[in-house]
Amino acid sequence: MRLGEAIKNTGAEILHGNPDSEIVAICSDSRKVVPGALFIAVNGCKVDGHKFVESAMAAGAVAAVSADRRGLALIADAFYGHPSGKLKLVGITGTNGKTTTVTLLYNMFRNLGYECGLLSTIANYVGPRRLETENTTADPITINALMSEMVEAGCEFCFMEVSSIGVEQERVTGLEFRAGIFSNLTHDHLDYHGTFAEYLRCKKMFFDNLPSSASAIINTDDRNGLVMVQNTKAKTVTYSCHSGADHCCRIVEEGFEGMMLKIDGTEVWTRLVGAHNAYNVLAVYCTAVELGASKEESLVAISRLESAPGRLETLRGPRDINVIIDYAHTPDALENVLNTLRDVAPERKLICLFGCGGDRDRTKRPEMAAVAEKLADSIFVTSDNSRTERTEDIIEEIRKGFSPLGAAKAISIPDRREAIRTAILTAPQGATVLLAGKGHETYQIIGTEKKHFDERDIVNETFKTIA
Repeated sequence: MRLGEAIKNTGAEILHGNPDSEIVAICSDSRKVVPGALFIAVNGCKVDGHKFVESAMAAGAVAAVSADRRGLALIADAFYGHPSGKLKLVGITGTNGKTTTVTLLYNMFRNLGYECGLLSTIANYVGPRRLETENTTADPITINALMSEMVEAGCEFCFMEVSSIGVEQERVTGLEFRAGIFSNLTHDHLDYHGTFAEYLRCKKMFFDNLPSSASAIINTDDRNGLVMVQNTKAKTVTYSCHSGADHCCRIVEEGFEGMMLKIDGTEVWTRLVGAHNAYNVLAVYCTAVELGASKEESLVAISRLESAPGRLETLRGPRDINVIIDYAHTPDALENVLNTLRDVAPERKLICLFGCGGDRDRTKRPEMAAVAEKLADSIFVTSDNSRTERTEDIIEEIRKGFSPLGAAKAISIPDRREAIRTAILTAPQGATVLLAGKGHETYQIIGTEKKHFDERDIVNETFKTIA
């Protein structure tokens, strides 16, 4: 592609090269420059790309341009031939439920015989091919490159998580969405956004930008649901588990093995558990119907689905102990999971183990403690991904949320491996032990070092030591 075509109507300014320069690749990281590439200098959150123009040219770039984040996204969209427009692209935004919902949609439509792509926190998929991921919403070049691969692989659908940070940083600008889903909005990412109002504004911006050809699928049980679509041009479709909506659902019965739901008047069994998963399943059903699937085939497909890895994942051990691994890392998500475990097995002692990430939203730390105190019989406070903060300092901030009674039933063990072992080994017969915060992650970041850390391995090793 010629440089002039790639940057047309993007606001980019040519620093090196000319409009007729032929480019074979694009990048905004000078370390990834290949011969014949276009280097896009962007003033990012932490680094000004303009400082690396000369090193990019020395590495073989044939051209360099200056662009803002929006320009970067539009250049990526143009260079890869507008791949999102060749897919039926569905994005979901919200605090909780994004990963589960897109994973369920990906698996459901593959089960229905379609080839699909997935862009999620856990992994990216091009058809059946798995690719590792680093961010909830990748950078625009990566997104468009992956979607281009999906088109080449014959994918018809793509399901992706859309974070508030991704929206604010223009990572999804230029993408053509067929549908957008809103799950819920609770406390998270205030370390980045500063205020809840700003967090809400960024979520809402996703729906403001949907075209009239798209559907905005909204959870109206969340008080901010209808706020999301105040200025959207898209067709609004509502769903609810508690009030009137276009699509409704209620839980008929539930247990550790799954739950019976009644969706739009028809009963369906799902292997997922919990009220929060009833919303996720309902969002999947609404989306499937909006994308052209029949009610009947959608419900049959739902009955075959399993949850995403690290979402209410159950490991059964000796002495009838159930260990639950879940990604819950916000106060609302932790409350949802603990309430689910209470509802499913009210007679069991409930033990909650959690920590909070370092270099992230500090205001939610005491709130997590208050939730655990309210719903758990005993608590272990430990590390999560402490990053460059001291684990002991994070634990101290968490513990500020306990009342004297809560503090009395909360044990602090900074080493997460040791905390997990202690929680399981001291659990009474028939207890439920929730390990919250890590979920699908198989690593732990302490300082700047990322080490292998798979809670499943630790749990299974501990089970072997129980007589």
